[in-house]
Amino acid sequence: MSASGRELHFLLDLALDRSIEGRRALSNTIGDLFSDRATTLSERERALMADILRKLIRDCEMAVRRDLSERLAKAGNPPHDLILALANDEFEVAEPILMQSQVLRDIELIQIIRHRTQQHQLAIAMRRSVSEYVSDALVETGSVDVIKTLLENQDAKISEATMEYLAEESQRVDSYQEPLIKRQDLTPELAERMYLWVSAAVRQHILENFEVHPGHLDDHLEGVARSISGNPQQHPCDPAAVQPAAALAEELAKQQRITPDFLIQVLRQGEIALFEALFGRLSGLPVPRLQRVLYDSGGDGLAIACRALDMPKSSFATIFLLSRKRNAGQCVVDPRDLSRALQLFDRANADAAKQVVKMWCRDPDYQDAIEQIAATTKAADDT
Repeated sequence: MSASGRELHFLLDLALDRSIEGRRALSNTIGDLFSDRATTLSERERALMADILRKLIRDCEMAVRRDLSERLAKAGNPPHDLILALANDEFEVAEPILMQSQVLRDIELIQIIRHRTQQHQLAIAMRRSVSEYVSDALVETGSVDVIKTLLENQDAKISEATMEYLAEESQRVDSYQEPLIKRQDLTPELAERMYLWVSAAVRQHILENFEVHPGHLDDHLEGVARSISGNPQQHPCDPAAVQPAAALAEELAKQQRITPDFLIQVLRQGEIALFEALFGRLSGLPVPRLQRVLYDSGGDGLAIACRALDMPKSSFATIFLLSRKRNAGQCVVDPRDLSRALQLFDRANADAAKQVVKMWCRDPDYQDAIEQIAATTKAADDT
């Protein structure tokens, strides 16, 4: 009888022994065969041993199954069905397989993520090889601990879309921020956005706990966020000299010809693009914010901007009326709107108005981060 034949008879004898010692001996023997001598076994012999174990594994003590799992976790060519059974077992049994075995397919790992315990999910998140598909399934669990563990695994592959989602989530979940920032596959754009959010959160904490001027704090934090992110872009308040109107406004600014009277003259001539470029150059407001300030229905933004520029009240009133007519195509402006805007202009403190305009000039992402954190804080306080 061949050596492999004698081993099979020995295994069959062990299979008849239902004691714990017999099950342990059977597990150890087959585990050794698969891990150490797989190349000497025929397909028939492998199939027979795998069938024996599959039938007996449910009767084995957990310690026996755990031992078998540890033996087969690093095996090069163990029975796939047996590995899958161990991976779906209790966590104490499944852990070595989930963390080390390269036999499991992505679809099988995903099924385990969806149907087994959080401990199973954590073990998969710590695998040396995690595909984008498996990462997506781990993120879909919504478990903060699982997602944080995945982010800390530098060998895990995470798709760009999932990374962007997690970067957005890091505004709400602080524990994502550090592992995200440390990931080598984090894009510079996402890194910049995250640094702005972190800066905004620090701002909220400082303002709540210390007597600090908000404007001075914003100057510092915005600059730090930009420098750390490694993307010192042109400040959004600088003119975007890509349009003729912007280029002309830049030249007129150098000649110090942008005055309230000149703005009114340009408006009367219907040169709306030039008026916007001139007002933007004079106030420092970036284009997206400039549109809202100039044309909001109530005129509040325009009143504050003109007050910050120390503009005469009569000039503000004329600009208010002309800008409404040109923008909305109206022939007549409701007198109540003008009266309300003039009252706000009178009440506004010039220094306070300048601080507001300075805030409007800040990086839009930084502003959005501040507003989102403030809204989140208010919602938490209300509940």
